[in-house]
Amino acid sequence: MTSSTAPELLWQPAPDQVRRTRIEDFREWLRTERGVDLPDYRALWRWSITDLEGFWGAVADFFGVTFHERPSRVLPAEVMPGAEWFPGATLNYAEHALRRVEGNGGEAKRDQDSAIVFAREDGLEAELTYGELRARVAAMRAALAEQGVGRGDRVAALAPNCPETLIAFLAAASLGAIWSSCSPDFGLRAVADRFVQIEPKVLVAVDGYVYGGKRYDIRSTVDELRGMLPGLASTVLVDYVGAGELDGCADWAELLRRHRDAELAFDAVPFDHPLWVLYSSGTTGLPKGIVHGHGGMVVEQLKSVGLHCDLGPGDTFFWFTTTGWMMWNFLLGGLLTGARLLLFDGSPGHPSLNALWELAQRHRVSYFGTSAPFIQSCLKSELRPKADYDLSALRAVGSTGSPLSTDGFRWVADAVGERVQIASVSGGTDLCTAVVGAAPDVPVWLGEISCPLLGAAVRSYSEDGRELHGEVGELVITKPMPSMPVFFWNDPDGSRLHEAYFDTYPGVWRHGDWVEVTERETLVIHGRSDSTLNRGGIRMGTAEFYRVVEGFDEVTDSLVIDTSGAAGGEGELLCFLVLAEGAELADVEPELKRQLRSQLSPRHVPNRFIVVDEVPQTLNGKKLEVPVKKILAGADPERAVSRDALRNPAALNPFVQLGKDAGS
Repeated sequence: MTSSTAPELLWQPAPDQVRRTRIEDFREWLRTERGVDLPDYRALWRWSITDLEGFWGAVADFFGVTFHERPSRVLPAEVMPGAEWFPGATLNYAEHALRRVEGNGGEAKRDQDSAIVFAREDGLEAELTYGELRARVAAMRAALAEQGVGRGDRVAALAPNCPETLIAFLAAASLGAIWSSCSPDFGLRAVADRFVQIEPKVLVAVDGYVYGGKRYDIRSTVDELRGMLPGLASTVLVDYVGAGELDGCADWAELLRRHRDAELAFDAVPFDHPLWVLYSSGTTGLPKGIVHGHGGMVVEQLKSVGLHCDLGPGDTFFWFTTTGWMMWNFLLGGLLTGARLLLFDGSPGHPSLNALWELAQRHRVSYFGTSAPFIQSCLKSELRPKADYDLSALRAVGSTGSPLSTDGFRWVADAVGERVQIASVSGGTDLCTAVVGAAPDVPVWLGEISCPLLGAAVRSYSEDGRELHGEVGELVITKPMPSMPVFFWNDPDGSRLHEAYFDTYPGVWRHGDWVEVTERETLVIHGRSDSTLNRGGIRMGTAEFYRVVEGFDEVTDSLVIDTSGAAGGEGELLCFLVLAEGAELADVEPELKRQLRSQLSPRHVPNRFIVVDEVPQTLNGKKLEVPVKKILAGADPERAVSRDALRNPAALNPFVQLGKDAGS
């Protein structure tokens, strides 16, 4: 795809649709209250990255952010790293999630309004009103306080995407404690690598989990884990699958009963007070603990969920995620806007790929968030959700995790509905939000991300720091954002944080993606910049390669590795394929080569195609491109990747053997 030729227009909002959006309300409020006239999204975005104080201050005022102490100003200096947002302000994230009034951004939330609906793959369901949610958070807050939890203490959870996890988080946040969570399907070593670093005072854990039609008892993992955590005062066990008790653990249900009359309160903390710790993938060495602040998350989520996702009271927000992925934290932002959350726990493919679409019908989902691989799976299974389910409440389908293919865009338009907006978004754990994505008043073009998000000064840079248009370059952010990490855990001088984002372009955030900004100011993500395919001087992102290869019905997954540069000199281009049942490499290889030659370039036809059973993935489902490249170039596998950071560690074995064979 080239930026000089406009691709097919897949979706465009009607004027009456735009008039009903919060982003239009925000523009009107800016005009009448602030005297700032911004007629369309592009004008609003340009203002948002030019006048940072004006924009972020307006977001706080429009949504009625509750400051206990008001800030002296919004942003004294536009510096990175080290920007100080809303100095002097105090507030609390949990208060915004549970408050009754939305300010200018929406209607009041009432106690009887539905806050959460929960569904588990085995049919277990529950629903909580805002009144019930507030009462349970108050009870758990009292229980945590009884255990000595206070401001700055850590509360960790080995728990799934269920109401208990959300309640525990809000209770911890209300006290000014710092939250961190892992999905219960993480291995012991992976969980310990994360939680040992932060030394939690309380561990909240489930007795087991359900996935793919099976029930797993994890009490032994919980027992071993609590013995590895220094300073742990208590463990709270949730009876989630009926596996049984665990000696020495407090019972979740009993704690709620004992404190059922507790009063709900919120400790006011500084704007940059730590809210939660997220983690890098940890594929090499210990995962980095990435810390975000209360205030940064409040204003960022009000902007991204309230304006970009256009969610508020009366809407239902769903994103398929686990508690080990930052999209869980992003999903919680729906509560800040007054939307109802649909929490789902289990396999998205059990008993079939229709399971989530049936949920969307049953709970009248307004915004359906998922991953690009899920959409690709639905496409290959020839699902037609719009024909099989009533999706009349659905306004948008969000996709993230990896670039959405053009076929994926077209499938959503054709099979889910032409009136449904396709919101392909990209951001990451580092910012706990998207920086490029969609807006309810911006068109969607085939294969392109619609726009940079408000407040995100996204640019494409060349290696020498020149801004690029119509060419692929490094995705950078040139102005500070409130959701940038307040610090890394165990990084007292900030050197690790500086190395992670600011070493390449001083004072500019290097995000690590390879991006093209088109003449329409849309964006195309071409994959991670550290796994670029560089063949004969022609650089290309892996995402473009996968779009071609995984467009074949015979291919269920793939991994492409350019070994050039890893050990010096020109290397091979290797394509590893996971084939569909009954498919043979000999049958598909000639057409694969032909399509890669015609759609990419002759230089990007692999030297070899190699069939594997699985593509190794991180715990969050990312393909393991860079570590595999190092292994194939002869690096010690134990130094190249931590197997405990992988969802399927056995999948690495064929690559380790190939690396050994190459070095022998």
